[in-house]
Amino acid sequence: MPDGNTAAPASVPVLDVRDLKKHFPVRKGLLRKTTGHVYAVDGVSFSIERGQTLGLVGESGCGKSTVARAVIRLIEPTSGEVRILGRDILSLSKDEMRASRRQAQIIFQDPFSSLNPRMSAGEIVGEPLLVHNIGNSRERAERVAALFDRVGLRASQMNSLPHQFSGGQRQRIGIARALALDPQLIIGDEPVSALDVSIQAQVINLLMDLQEEKNLSYLFIAHDLAVVEHISHRVAVMYLGRIVEHAGKRALFSNPQHPYTEALLAAVPIPNPRIKRQKRLVQGDVPSPINPPPGCHFHTRCPYVTEQCRIEVPPLIEVAPDHWAACHLRQPAAVAVA
Repeated sequence: MPDGNTAAPASVPVLDVRDLKKHFPVRKGLLRKTTGHVYAVDGVSFSIERGQTLGLVGESGCGKSTVARAVIRLIEPTSGEVRILGRDILSLSKDEMRASRRQAQIIFQDPFSSLNPRMSAGEIVGEPLLVHNIGNSRERAERVAALFDRVGLRASQMNSLPHQFSGGQRQRIGIARALALDPQLIIGDEPVSALDVSIQAQVINLLMDLQEEKNLSYLFIAHDLAVVEHISHRVAVMYLGRIVEHAGKRALFSNPQHPYTEALLAAVPIPNPRIKRQKRLVQGDVPSPINPPPGCHFHTRCPYVTEQCRIEVPPLIEVAPDHWAACHLRQPAAVAVA
């Protein structure tokens, strides 16, 4: 059964996002006039190499899920570039975009509402094959049975409805559906946050095994830093529509360079009562994305705020080899060495 994916040079990132923005209009009144915008995503850039996982973390409401949906055009971005295997998908027509969706799939957060309750599990997993006209009915059934087996389900469960499965099993159905078209990129929009801890571990290990087996690339969105540390190769920290830090997993967790990242890591419980850690807990609430603060968006909650932070937007600069942060307190790596 052909996979239909176009091969790309190994040097081309599987996903390359540049200055992605998504601004939702705020409309009021009888005439529904636009009175402002929600700056959900405001200039996000990152790339993911083949076989790598980028963990995207941040508080609820920071724009993570909007990034996920904009990257595969479930919602249309306001501006920016999104290249999958070197091809700018934002310039594609509807028919071209449908073909391109074979290269990138998504696993949704809620393993129940993301499944059609009137379709059997086998129909749900096989629907992408039917939509893209892959194989005949027998070949599709064989493919679905193989996918069920690969994600830890039994082929005899193909005729069962979603409500007959547990939460972990439903998420496995979602993973099988995402794998049906042999994509090279899978976006996980908090795929384990609705599951029990023991089930989370099973699903995470399944995703990691699939990545090793198929050389998949993941954009893994979560707010649980322990899960992100376990599965990711690189981590990007997002705050109020912007990426404020981006680095390899070990560098970010051992030596955070942005005050917001420090605060997130300080809030993670340590499972040892004898270890005391000085916590730099973030004060206050996340500002409204309709009217974000000027300058650094984090300055209203930052313990190190300066006057420059209130006025100037800090650029995302390389403060150490392959470690990027958007903070006026940091200097470029070359300056720091000098």
